[in-house]
This record gives sequence, C-alpha cells and structure tokens, in this order.
Amino acid sequence: MSPFLSVAIGITLVLYLVAMGIGLLRLMRGPSAQDRVLAVDFLYVVGMLVMLVLAIRYDSEMYFEGALLMVLFGFIGSVALAKFLLRGEVIE
Repeated sequence: MSPFLSVAIGITLVLYLVAMGIGLLRLMRGPSAQDRVLAVDFLYVVGMLVMLVLAIRYDSEMYFEGALLMVLFGFIGSVALAKFLLRGEVIE
C-alpha cells in the first residue's frame, strides 16, 4: 500500500470519528424523536463508510459484506421507528 493511501485512510477514519461524535451528540440532545431517528440513520451510514474504508485498508471482502448487512438492518430499523412514530405501532 502506498504511503499516500495510508495517510488518506487515516485522515478519513479520523474525520468519520468526528462525524460519529457529532451524530452521537444529536442522538443524545435531539429535541424530538424524529431528530433522534435521523441521528441513528446517520450513525448507520457513517458506520458503513468506516467499514468500507477498513475493507480498502485491509483488502478484505468480509468488510463489504458486513457493511451491506449493517445498512440493511439499519434501514429496516429506521422504517420500523418511522412507522412507530407515525402510527404508534409497528405491526398492524
């Protein structure tokens, strides 16, 4: 791996860490439940991006599969939370 790629991956992971911190802050402080749901969605997306960067770093396909599963479960959870906030129940 080239030194430039190593530095770029390191900087990217640090910036994703900052983004996750901001997302966690919104999750804890969010004035409404909708803000908290959006913060959870944001954390899922940033977590997926971290896994993709690690897949590039370690040259492993397992990270890609893990990122796909993470986002799939995140989407299902977001839909369930949105349905609960709108209707007050998840299963009809």
